[in-house]
Amino acid sequence: MRRTGAVVVAAAVLLTACSGGGGAPAGGTAQRGLVVGSTSDPDTLFPWKATQFQAVHVLEQLYGTLTELDANLEVVPGLAESWQVSGDGRTITMTLRENVAFADGSAFDSADAKASLDRIREEATGAVAAASLASVTAVDAPDPRTVVLTLSGPDAGILAALASVNLAMLPSDATEQGLQATPNGTGPFTLTQRTPNQSIVLAPNQRFWDGPPRLPSLEFRVIPDETSIVSAMQSGNVGFAVFDDPLVAQSAEGSGLSVTDTPQLSYHVLQLNTRQAPLDSLDVRLALQCAIDRQQVLDTAALGEGEVTGPITSPAYRSDPAARPCPQRDVEAAKRHLAAAGHAGGLTLSAIVSQGEYATSVNEATNIQAQLAEAGITLNLDVLESGAYVDRWVAADFQTAVALNGGRPDPDGMYGRYFTSTGNLNKVAGYSSPQLDALFAQGKATADPEARKAIYQQVSAELENNAAWIWLFTSFTYTATGADVTGFRPMANGSLKYLRETSVGGS
Repeated sequence: MRRTGAVVVAAAVLLTACSGGGGAPAGGTAQRGLVVGSTSDPDTLFPWKATQFQAVHVLEQLYGTLTELDANLEVVPGLAESWQVSGDGRTITMTLRENVAFADGSAFDSADAKASLDRIREEATGAVAAASLASVTAVDAPDPRTVVLTLSGPDAGILAALASVNLAMLPSDATEQGLQATPNGTGPFTLTQRTPNQSIVLAPNQRFWDGPPRLPSLEFRVIPDETSIVSAMQSGNVGFAVFDDPLVAQSAEGSGLSVTDTPQLSYHVLQLNTRQAPLDSLDVRLALQCAIDRQQVLDTAALGEGEVTGPITSPAYRSDPAARPCPQRDVEAAKRHLAAAGHAGGLTLSAIVSQGEYATSVNEATNIQAQLAEAGITLNLDVLESGAYVDRWVAADFQTAVALNGGRPDPDGMYGRYFTSTGNLNKVAGYSSPQLDALFAQGKATADPEARKAIYQQVSAELENNAAWIWLFTSFTYTATGADVTGFRPMANGSLKYLRETSVGGS
């Protein structure tokens, strides 16, 4: 197995006072632009609603966030150059960088930050990360460089959450419709041309606060399948790509391309809509859990390159995948649960499956389908292009969903929006309970790392024992680069942040 690189994932990210620069790249002149092969066109250019991986990869080049994560997933300054947390943990005072501008040339200041945070918190906005600001009760902008967040109580995960492009800073007068046509962020690149379903071309932002990127241009070119991207890289038409399929990665490496494996916080999962019958029955959900051999799914879909996982994938809080009902496949137990739920004669369910967003989805789905059939469960697959899949996923218009969800270093940011009763993606998750609400509240309010670990072990147990979803495995991303591409650093959260430090043929 290739192991040319790995990312060390940070320990728990806690509230701290912090200051310092963002680590501008050293000097050097890029000689050529970089073409990134992408299997799908972004389904949105509005950062607060982006869930598709391809959309996030583009948007994180265009938009800035108050904090950022470095290559070790530690929180570092972003648009906020420093912050102070009050002694009682209820106030965060941020100092914004000077002379930051949006792509249209207008200045970024605290009024934009306040407007962004206030709008993300509004239910009507539909921001996918709104729950990350659930502890925020007020945002104030006492002067152009100062933003004050007042919290209902200490929130150990909020600084890491603010690093997500889903909480990007937008101009105070921006509209979703306007930004879909003309993105206007403070990121390292600006959009220069978009041809739908073909390409998105970016130019370096010469006024980026961390210094302009080295690349004279960055193009995300849509090539619908990963094998074709390898061919494009071999011919020199594409210089960079991130693959999900280990077979494709092997092919790329065999053809002479440099391939780096990076373990991911993202997780493959069979989501269950527990608010709909028959999945509102715990016995039905446990039947699914007992019927699936997760290692077999991993072996079949991803050549065994990865690990069977429980809910939490961050090494600092990692769930024990054996701590669940039926840690090993038990078809007879699955049949007993089906009978207990009144489905002794069998059960038929449906699953939505994305085709295009990640490479292993259909293979995962067909393996799960085959395994469930042996337990008397018929799973009908509805394979959708990624945009249609995301639309139905966000609307919770499914019984089950074969999914690859992005991971985060802090478990509150990872799951609070899904599994709390007021979480903005709770409709998608389909499950919450008073016990989980209380545990997530405790996790937010607790700063001690060991105490937090104990709390999130309980969260994991609640999710597994109630078979809220069927967690499958974590895997790798495979970053392929041409011979003259240098400077990129892969990250365990899948971010392509370090394209801002990448060059082609330059030094």
